[in-house]
Amino acid sequence: MTMRGETGWRGAFIVGIFCLIASGAAQARTLLVGPGRLLHLPSGAAAIAAPGDRIEIDPGVYEDCAVWRADHLTITGAGPGVVIENRICQGKAIFVTEGASITIARLTLRHARAPEHNGAGIRAEGGDLTLRAVRFLDNEDGILAAAAPRATIRIEDSVFEGNGVCAPVCAHGIYVNDLAKLSVIRSRFFETHDGHHIKSRARVTELIGNTLTDGPRGTSSYLVDLPNGGALLMQDNTLEKGPKTENTGTAIAIGEEGVTHPNGTITLTANHFTNDGPTETVFVRNLSPIPARLRGNVFAGKVIPLIGPGESE
Repeated sequence: MTMRGETGWRGAFIVGIFCLIASGAAQARTLLVGPGRLLHLPSGAAAIAAPGDRIEIDPGVYEDCAVWRADHLTITGAGPGVVIENRICQGKAIFVTEGASITIARLTLRHARAPEHNGAGIRAEGGDLTLRAVRFLDNEDGILAAAAPRATIRIEDSVFEGNGVCAPVCAHGIYVNDLAKLSVIRSRFFETHDGHHIKSRARVTELIGNTLTDGPRGTSSYLVDLPNGGALLMQDNTLEKGPKTENTGTAIAIGEEGVTHPNGTITLTANHFTNDGPTETVFVRNLSPIPARLRGNVFAGKVIPLIGPGESE
């Protein structure tokens, strides 16, 4: 069953306010969302959520979107099969996170479309954000994050499949602007369209234990793009550039839009990279002044390990 709309929150809002007044103080609560609950839709919970609340969403397909304004929220699926799809809030995303220190887990966000062709599963506009076991399917952007120089985004055990578009400006699997740190751990990127699997303007980017593959149909450009440089740690990742890539020349690009983060280290260790295209591909094209250190990486196909400052062993 598909639950639709954003208007069902008004009655729940009145109930929530009454409960707060009756208790005499706002305390962290668990808000339950589902077809048999007082709150039928995630947008209803977002409208009354207070700092520290936990939102649990029952399995089902919800045609909805939500803006999460409170800090220290946990938003999680209450079981497998929680899907939120087809609508965007503020012309931006299925979920817009404006609060700080928000955790989102065990959800699927899919089919985000925007008039500017950058509709995201999540538009991150607040402080720190943590994602665990979230699936991003067939969105223009999987995640699009605004500049927040003190904030971190950490993504664990998540899936990004079939995201990305260039129409004409490009959207990506993940696109973060100026952050303190982006960490992506044990996650899978597959069949990204036109854009990059991961584009990061963060001062520190950490990618550990991920799979980033085009497959036979993916048309991504770069697998990883750090257009303004910055520190990079890539370790134990499996990467593949497919035969239909939009960019046959480079898998990982660093600093091609001008280096604004010239500090830190660039280290790539124990990664496995396969070029399934017919032409030679550069694994790391380093246009930053930071020497790249490549250690113990394994290559298959026509690959040049490194162009630019650094060394490969």
